[in-house]
Amino acid sequence: MVSVTVVPAGKTPSVARGLPYTVELPGKQVEDTTVRDIKVALAERFPKFYPARQKITLKDHRDTLQDEVKLVDAGVADGGEVSVKDLGHQISWKTVFLVEYAGPLVIHPLVYHFPKVFWGGPVYHSTLQRFVYALVMIHFIKRELETLFVHRFSHDTMPVMNIFKNSAHYHILSGLALALSIYSPNFGATSPYIRGTIRDDPTFIWACTTVWIFAEVSNLITHINLRNLRPAGTRKRVIPYGYGFSLVSFPNYFFESVAWFTIAVMTGSFAAWIFLVVAVGQMYIWAAKKHRAYKKEFGSAYPKERRAMFPFIA
Repeated sequence: MVSVTVVPAGKTPSVARGLPYTVELPGKQVEDTTVRDIKVALAERFPKFYPARQKITLKDHRDTLQDEVKLVDAGVADGGEVSVKDLGHQISWKTVFLVEYAGPLVIHPLVYHFPKVFWGGPVYHSTLQRFVYALVMIHFIKRELETLFVHRFSHDTMPVMNIFKNSAHYHILSGLALALSIYSPNFGATSPYIRGTIRDDPTFIWACTTVWIFAEVSNLITHINLRNLRPAGTRKRVIPYGYGFSLVSFPNYFFESVAWFTIAVMTGSFAAWIFLVVAVGQMYIWAAKKHRAYKKEFGSAYPKERRAMFPFIA
């Protein structure tokens, strides 16, 4: 039997008032006991303190011990101690992504098909508006399908309150702001901003659409490659290779930035440019952080010529 004492990291969680608590695992040996086993045992003792809410660390340490880590590998002996922190109510990453992308899929059709509600009269949609509407809808439908069938997440859950912060980025910027800008009368078929300009030229519109299709298909390819790198049910990390990875660590972010850059160029919309800057800035922050983690984890084995997100630049 293995026994491990679990102490609170800081304030005792309200959902586990009985801490410190000694977890006892009959029939287990310390060599095959994992952090997940400790979490499950805690949840059995404190039902509201389910495993996703728990952050297990070594005593007086901050680094999280992942579920699959064995106690012996973490340096925890039979009769030893670990600390636990309450992460609060959790929600699955998959649910968060589905909610984020659902916003634009609802907002854009409403603004596009019901102009009287927003501008008090009809809008005779230009070719540009029709194309951009189709591209935006395809993009977010693609993201929903990728969430359901392609993505494998490094973390199962996130704090439930984060769904509001994350959704605001998509619902407000790429949803309401972009839709109100692009589908307004200013971009309509009779608008002087469109009529007789390059944005009324089929060659220009199709050229931009071709670039957008290339970027979206490339983004999908890199997502599939990333999925294939991680076996189902594991958190194993390996050095990615293949399409786009010879130049940057995160070509998926690069290709998505190209797609949104194309929308901004097509429309010239102030809202599209703002969304592009915010989205690319956030993706670069993620890419740079993960790029440093790759270099730290794999050391000299990681390709030195790779940049984080932008080929040959950064």
